[in-house]
Amino acid sequence: MPDGALPVLDVRDLKTVFKTRGGEVHAVNDVSFDLRPGELLGVVGESGSGKSVTMMSLLGLLPSPPADVRGGTVTFDGKDLLQLDPEGLRSVRGGKIGFVFQDPMTSLNPVFTVGMQIAEPLRKHMGLSKAQAAVRAKELLELVGIPDADQRLKDYPHQFSGGMRQRVMIAIALACDPKVLIADEPTTALDVTIQAQILELMKELRDKLGMAVIWITHDLGVIAGIADRVMVMYGGQVVEHAPVRELFGNPGHPYTKALLTTIPKITGAREKRLTIIEGQPPILAGAPKSCPFRDRCNVAFDRCAVENPRRYDVGAGHDVACFHAEGT
Repeated sequence: MPDGALPVLDVRDLKTVFKTRGGEVHAVNDVSFDLRPGELLGVVGESGSGKSVTMMSLLGLLPSPPADVRGGTVTFDGKDLLQLDPEGLRSVRGGKIGFVFQDPMTSLNPVFTVGMQIAEPLRKHMGLSKAQAAVRAKELLELVGIPDADQRLKDYPHQFSGGMRQRVMIAIALACDPKVLIADEPTTALDVTIQAQILELMKELRDKLGMAVIWITHDLGVIAGIADRVMVMYGGQVVEHAPVRELFGNPGHPYTKALLTTIPKITGAREKRLTIIEGQPPILAGAPKSCPFRDRCNVAFDRCAVENPRRYDVGAGHDVACFHAEGT
């Protein structure tokens, strides 16, 4: 990735609210980040931190109602995706931006062959004929490491293992040579051996195709091995953002520090109890008026309860949303 390269995706002050019977849930609160050509941005945080909702908001993938993308800009190819009509968004989704969903077991349509499902975006977005799409579908299956591609194109999803289904999902997302690939916890439902294979595949594809990748996960171990930069989310907000080595070597936010202590360590023959983060994630009712992590934080003070900290610059490409980082 060349230094100073312009972002391929630029998100500013994104807000997403869910309207429920009990009131509004502010799931995404002023999230800002960018993505540069050829890099992999890791997005980490607990379940409910806003990772998936943020990325689905970018592409209009949330049902409305109850979801309401209430503010912000998402600049891609010189256009604000939030201002596009449904047809304009469909031309971006699956074409210029690919999305790999979380569960390979349910993301594929069980009544269509894998070949038909790979060919659909090729015919819709690239205008290929049926024969041309079939040739390209075979190439894509081979690209993601599925043997006997000619035969497997005729098979249905239930005839594939979980790892192979995830490879098919990746093939569909790559079908139209996207500039950006968003992968939403694509290895969560897989065993560790298959996880390692999928991670290695993604690294190879990124290097070979030169696309930018957003990798959503709750697993910091995964991020350490594949990411260039890391964005840590909590309570629907970005609480820390840094290059991957900087984040692991010099974490600045109490939540990031707590997350790092929960990673299992090999300490020799003696068993050691896993560290946990005490307390519960915040209830996101109403716009945030305080630090979302204050109730679980061991360094919180009075100001944290009455003001939500902005992101303070603490070094090259490193910012932290914590009052303790103010003035550093």
